Amino acid sequence: MASEQTTDKKDPEETSFTDLGIIKPLSDACAQLNFKHPTEIQCESIPWALEGRDIIGLAQTGSGKTAAFALPILQALWEAPQGLFACVMAPTRELAFQISETFEALGALIGVRCAVIVGGMDMMSQSIALSKKPHILVCTPGRLADHLENTKGFSLRNLKYLVMDEADRLLDMDFGPKIDQILKVIPKERHTYLFSATMTTKVQKLQRASLNNPVKVEVSTKYSTVSTLLQHYLFFPLKHKDCYLVYLLNELAGHSTIIFTRTVNDTQKIAIILRNLGFPAIPLHGQLAQSKRLGALNKFKSGARNILVATDVASRGLDIPMVDVVINYDVPTTSKDYIHRVGRTARAGRSGKSCTFVTQYDVELIQRIEKDLNRTLDPYPLEKEDVLLLQERVSEAQRLAVHEMKELAAAGKEGKSKRMRSEGNDDDRDRDDDVVQAGGGKFGGKAGANKKSGGKGKSSKRGRF
Repeated sequence: MASEQTTDKKDPEETSFTDLGIIKPLSDACAQLNFKHPTEIQCESIPWALEGRDIIGLAQTGSGKTAAFALPILQALWEAPQGLFACVMAPTRELAFQISETFEALGALIGVRCAVIVGGMDMMSQSIALSKKPHILVCTPGRLADHLENTKGFSLRNLKYLVMDEADRLLDMDFGPKIDQILKVIPKERHTYLFSATMTTKVQKLQRASLNNPVKVEVSTKYSTVSTLLQHYLFFPLKHKDCYLVYLLNELAGHSTIIFTRTVNDTQKIAIILRNLGFPAIPLHGQLAQSKRLGALNKFKSGARNILVATDVASRGLDIPMVDVVINYDVPTTSKDYIHRVGRTARAGRSGKSCTFVTQYDVELIQRIEKDLNRTLDPYPLEKEDVLLLQERVSEAQRLAVHEMKELAAAGKEGKSKRMRSEGNDDDRDRDDDVVQAGGGKFGGKAGANKKSGGKGKSSKRGRF
């Protein structure tokens, strides 16, 4: 059983990373990244981690979970450097790359080397990256299991730290058997951290299988959103959905916005409709080539596009600075998914706004979410007549989008058949949530076989290692 953390809580505003026991090179790195004070989850978990305890960390999204496990691992690595020191498992490729960036930024002054091993990328270049024995390995479970089974000379027999980030989503995405396979071939004498925004029975089962006398650190209730988030809804007939979306984006012109949809098809269609109407929108879903997925994220982060249309592949853990608005084009099917979606804005103490579209078919879903959140969403103020003035322009954009989608689908099928003839098989990929939601559909061709390196990190010449 996990012991509960019940000690008196220090005010994070009065605490420094040095007070928590973090060494000066890492504290300096935090200062360079503008991490002025540790967050609540960092204050609660880092001292236990430095004592060598296994951790179950529960905190709402945007609360600094990544640094909460990265700092103790980097400090232990400083004291006893070795290759393949820690392995971090994440449910999606984008989150894996983001975690790697955090490790590299925090460990820049001590020369930490990272490798990202995910599906949709070339196995050979990843094998080369693994042969150089990076200090930190960040991966999706499916691809790590493939390398453990097929890459000659690669093993994790000397692994000291294992982290499962977004552990509930790892298990929701049927990664359970792969994780069991990995746990059998790594040392039992290791430190293990489970971090997530929500606790499920599956995570509790995983905890019993892989943690040794863990301490449970919880700084939020099961269903909670941050107080700086303004949460609205819009209620209208289904047939006017796109019209309301265009009106709302006009009202919020200039704001950085993420639009969440349920399926790959809707993501693609909405992005095309918005582009036809002059909005700088870009799609992100799990059936895009990996290079396009990273490209879409980078364009959005840099401000080159300020509207991202995404499936739930973007709802977990991604820290995209300065997202002003989240629009739920489709009502999330669970309260947990709602929390993670709206958690893309109002991060790290900033304010933000969310708006959920509710049609006549979604009333029961939104009522269930409100009950779990223990609050009522506020109606978004607008005039219905003003919205419907846009109907003619939106209908024309919809017609053009349908035509363009048919052309893309035809091109995708032709491209896929050529690739299958040349490669002989389909590309391996990790299971993102939208692949499941969309029924494993093949719109837009297969996930890309990007031939770039598996994300090997940079090392500092001034580094200790």
